[in-house]
Amino acid sequence: MKVAPRHLPAILLLFIGSGCAALIYEIVWLQMLQLIVGSSAVSLAVLLGTFMGGMCLGSLALPRVIPASFHPLKVYAALEIGIAAAALLVLVAMPAVGRLYLSLVGYGMSGVLVRAMVCMICLLPPTILMGATLPAAARWLEATPGGMAWLGFFYGGNTAGAVGGCLVAGFYLLRLYDHTTATLVAVTVNAGVALTAFGIARFTPFGPAPDPARPATTRPDPPAAGISPTQTVLIAIGLSGFCALAAEVVWTRNLSLLLGATVYTFSIILAVFLAGLGLGSSLGATLVRDQARPRLLLALCQFLQVGAIAWAAHIMARSLPYWPLDAYIPTSPTVKFQIDLVRCAWAILPSAILWGASFPLALGCLVSPGADPARLVGRAYAANTLGAIIGAVLASLVLIPLVGTQPTQVTLLVVSALSAAIALRPVRWPTVTLASAGLVATFLLALTLPLLPWQLVAYGRHVATTDYDASPIYVGEGMNASVAVSQTHDGSRYFHVSGKTEASSLVKDMRLQRMLGHLPALLHPQPRSVLIVGCGAGVTAGTFVLHPTITRIVICDIEPLIPEIVATYFRRENHDVLRDPRVEIVRDDARHYIATTQEKFDVITSDPIHPWVKGSAVLYSQEYFALCRQRLNPGGLMTQWVPLYESNHAVVQSEIATFFSVFPQGTIWANDDDGHGYDTVMLGQADPLPIDLDALEVRLDRPDHVGVRAALTELGLGSAVRLLATYAGRFAELKTWLAPAEINRDRSLRLQYLAGLQLDSNAGAGAYAEILRQRQFPADIFLGSAARLQELKQALPATRKPVPAANPSP
Repeated sequence: MKVAPRHLPAILLLFIGSGCAALIYEIVWLQMLQLIVGSSAVSLAVLLGTFMGGMCLGSLALPRVIPASFHPLKVYAALEIGIAAAALLVLVAMPAVGRLYLSLVGYGMSGVLVRAMVCMICLLPPTILMGATLPAAARWLEATPGGMAWLGFFYGGNTAGAVGGCLVAGFYLLRLYDHTTATLVAVTVNAGVALTAFGIARFTPFGPAPDPARPATTRPDPPAAGISPTQTVLIAIGLSGFCALAAEVVWTRNLSLLLGATVYTFSIILAVFLAGLGLGSSLGATLVRDQARPRLLLALCQFLQVGAIAWAAHIMARSLPYWPLDAYIPTSPTVKFQIDLVRCAWAILPSAILWGASFPLALGCLVSPGADPARLVGRAYAANTLGAIIGAVLASLVLIPLVGTQPTQVTLLVVSALSAAIALRPVRWPTVTLASAGLVATFLLALTLPLLPWQLVAYGRHVATTDYDASPIYVGEGMNASVAVSQTHDGSRYFHVSGKTEASSLVKDMRLQRMLGHLPALLHPQPRSVLIVGCGAGVTAGTFVLHPTITRIVICDIEPLIPEIVATYFRRENHDVLRDPRVEIVRDDARHYIATTQEKFDVITSDPIHPWVKGSAVLYSQEYFALCRQRLNPGGLMTQWVPLYESNHAVVQSEIATFFSVFPQGTIWANDDDGHGYDTVMLGQADPLPIDLDALEVRLDRPDHVGVRAALTELGLGSAVRLLATYAGRFAELKTWLAPAEINRDRSLRLQYLAGLQLDSNAGAGAYAEILRQRQFPADIFLGSAARLQELKQALPATRKPVPAANPSP
């Protein structure tokens, strides 16, 4: 050993702290950069690729840049200080980076290369330093089995710290605070690690490098077929990294269907995966210390991985969805999270442990006493990370949208078996037997892998308790989401995305979807251009087809399958909008499109997915509404969907207060369910909007509005009075009620954490009655003849005592 053994446990603790800070940074940076470059699969692939690519570069660069004579502890401390400084710089410079990106887009520069450039500016400096920490640690040790064992423990400790950072960031820091606070906590951890490392360095003299002539404790295998033993190990560990990250993409996708795609679910999945890597790394470090054949163990890990991947696929498709757990039985979030943790661990922990064990075993295969351990570790780490980058990008952008999750997992079985076969080179008779048995097992397991159940795509966490009288018409796994269309025996159709029902042909859902379009189109004097955020079943977009003055309809949706395929199953309801020549489909996340487009619209209607879905809170933030207001022409109107189910009072108040903070002249229009709260339409505009009931009735009577009146009549809203009787209130009357509300801002996105705790609650439906209790008849808004005004006053719903809302439509 180059350092006293008594100091190694303390150094292990440093790695735990370093890993904790790194994961806090990763979560914060990815969330911040998604606001700039977008949240589409392409943007996320660029973000993840840049983050991991920087770590790969750092692991390769350190042995070439930092002389071996430098004290490793001081180098490590300097790296930690550099990471903290870079993190502070990213935090301060992010607004300027955002402006740079928008200016480049404004000059016509867009696409993946520009997004990658922005990510590199922000992420490469700190991630290169992060990637250099493990090679720096390697120089504290000799390139012997014992030294590699300690490196395995360091890697496991770093991963254990990452588990803590993931949970602290996801469940505490970002739930209660913001990006700045989370970053400062991580900076403090980095500073503490650096100071401790400097302190230990004062009492730990760094010895000279070992004698290169010292005989090796393990004999390297001879080259086989032109490929050196070192190269075969690097290829094997690279393929292992490929499978690990590709599988994480697949399993995160499928588990989020089952558990609900909240920020907490993603934190739990990542924490379990990292915990498995940490446990496996410690196990591999223990094995490599005493084993003379680490190559055989590495190959065995990859063969066992074939079974572990198959296990996860079967558990997620045939076991976990049917555990008898009723999401509507009241439980505390803590209990729910514990159950989710068990379910995730039961499925993915075996594979994660095997992947974690592979890295120290690979280091054991590369042992060469006298060599620079930093170079040895850097190459192995770079190979593993490069494989992980390719696996994550290929799975998310190519394999899943092209063939689906089940064939993707079959591919991972084959790649794992290939990794094992490569690790076994050079070929000997015992290894031939092992390889043959492994390939046969891989083939048999590949034949048994189950398809993703359509019920899981449709009903998600309710699949075990839903008495679904429906059959699937279409099931698809897109680049950004899994979608399904189902139909019941009575002909009702439902659109499902990411484990929840998003739209249907039921009257109460059709009413909401058409109100989102007809309200602004009728209240605007002459609308010409429209932007629809979120295509869904296409019903809202289809409302504008009926309005004669509309000349341009832009539909923006992050998942291409939805407008291209799903909406075609609702042609009657959406008036076959996608074939209308006025329609343009934008395949991008709406936040990115609205931030980068230069076009302005007369009407913007926003119908995103529930705010508890990870990433959707950016479409409910104050900054998002401000962007929408900037994209409105003078006199333009915006409508925003606010659900009352799968929510509670605090969530509903936050959504409404955030909208009114940008549109203080806005109003609320209710879509109730037999008089009880279901969901609402927020209507916003820059100036007060007087509504002439008589003029509106005359407009509906015009021959060119026959289709509009007919569409509204189907839903019981076929007159000016009936349509306007959905009025529920405005900001001036709700100021006191909204006073406790938290404003959802980009720097914290508090809403997704607040809503994620309430996704199984329907307490938000009671907010409807509370809103009505504040409502007064707005004489300054509604104008017209006395008779019609009196008719409207009588038609307005009376305040009703809140009752528990029915469960959302299946």
